[in-house]
Amino acid sequence: MNSKPNIAPAANTQRARTGHGWFGAALIAVCWPLNWLLPGPRTAYLFFPLWLGYTLVVDALVSKRTGSSILTRSPKEFVLLFILSAPAWWLFEFINKRTQNWIYLGTESFDPVVSHLLSTLAFSTVMPAVFVSAELIRSFNWIERFARGPRVRPTGTLCAALFFLGLAMLVLTLQWPRWFYPFVWTSLALILDPLNRWLGHPNLLGRLEHGDWRPVVALCTGALLCGFFWELWNYYAWPKWIYRTPGAQFLHVFEMPLLGYGGYIPFALELYGLKSLLLPRAEAPRL
Repeated sequence: MNSKPNIAPAANTQRARTGHGWFGAALIAVCWPLNWLLPGPRTAYLFFPLWLGYTLVVDALVSKRTGSSILTRSPKEFVLLFILSAPAWWLFEFINKRTQNWIYLGTESFDPVVSHLLSTLAFSTVMPAVFVSAELIRSFNWIERFARGPRVRPTGTLCAALFFLGLAMLVLTLQWPRWFYPFVWTSLALILDPLNRWLGHPNLLGRLEHGDWRPVVALCTGALLCGFFWELWNYYAWPKWIYRTPGAQFLHVFEMPLLGYGGYIPFALELYGLKSLLLPRAEAPRL
């Protein structure tokens, strides 16, 4: 009688759950050096595969750590996040037409139609990258300390106050962008979470009602992780973006002023709000 456990199926299952991570690592290994070292415009072609590689690697790490990830749970939802991400970021590009907080250098090398198509492809990676990063942060034990934090009662009055505060901040941003441009990264979060609660969609206020701050912390930290790599890989890229942030143009880390990294924190909450509004039945991210 063979008493040895049959571990082969489990090993095969684990490889199936994490195999896409190796493909992602290969994309990073190829596209990162090319994005920095090739002469002439190259980032427009390499941004998508580089960030697809990042997303696959992090998703595979989540799967290895927890046994579940966005891609392994639902490939359909994984793809839908890419589709939703592009118009979500175009919304911020539209607001930036008014604020002019960042500009792109080198895009004149491309026909405007081609440039917009390549930009849309690049923008499609934003939401998947942030959400897989948030799930990775959520997989660590230290985040459990935020499971029992201060409770926020989402009363009708509070939800209305947050909603109209967000609207006011957005109006101030568009009316006087030089002074109020930081509100870009807060106003939509304040608008969207109460709106999602009223619609019965997933919302962060519902978790804060029970003192559970883990989703907020995971999203914000995941966005900061992405922000580091966005700025790192942008530094020697071409085309690339640079910043115009009145009052904060000091202590740069790559092209981004140090204070600017604070914008990534509420930005993750805005992405979550947009996802909940437009894809309310999607599980991703599971926080």
